[in-house]
Amino acid sequence: MNLLNEIIDHNKRFVESGKYVEFFSDKYPEKKLAILSCMDTRILELLYAALGLKNGDAKVIRNAGAVVLHPWGSVMRSLLVGVFDLHVEEIMVVAHHDCGMCGFSPERLLNKARAAGIPEANINTLRHAGIDLDGWLTGFDNADDSVRHTVNLIKQHPLMPAHIAVHGLVIHPTTGKLTVVVDGNKKTAE
Repeated sequence: MNLLNEIIDHNKRFVESGKYVEFFSDKYPEKKLAILSCMDTRILELLYAALGLKNGDAKVIRNAGAVVLHPWGSVMRSLLVGVFDLHVEEIMVVAHHDCGMCGFSPERLLNKARAAGIPEANINTLRHAGIDLDGWLTGFDNADDSVRHTVNLIKQHPLMPAHIAVHGLVIHPTTGKLTVVVDGNKKTAE
């Protein structure tokens, strides 16, 4: 049996048993919180437990490295929808130690793409289409610095209201210990 069939079979049993009832919530986050976090599998459930959250408490957006790469991309759009349409009043950027994006090399990924059969012509087309492919694929050197950068991008976005607290944290992927990098409740001199 393949993975999709296993999941569909499980889902059928899940729905028939009524287990979904314990996860009931509406679309508005109970804690008026949005979280941008990494997609790392080690922190999928750990993040909720370490923050004391349950289903329905927060809107969670996950991507590689917990970063906003572009102020007009889908991550920023999701945060703005959260603020303006879903009653979000605070945002947390939560990166983690030992992240795969720390020191991530665009050339390593592109070599794997080539090995998977992606033609060099496709890569060259992207490079010559005005896309900073290497910049888009580059990771970061330090999780704390990356969190600060992402928090700043969110806070400085021209559509982000000044009263929205944007926090930056780093979580340990084994213990769940949180380190506050940016306390969005504190006003900083600009």
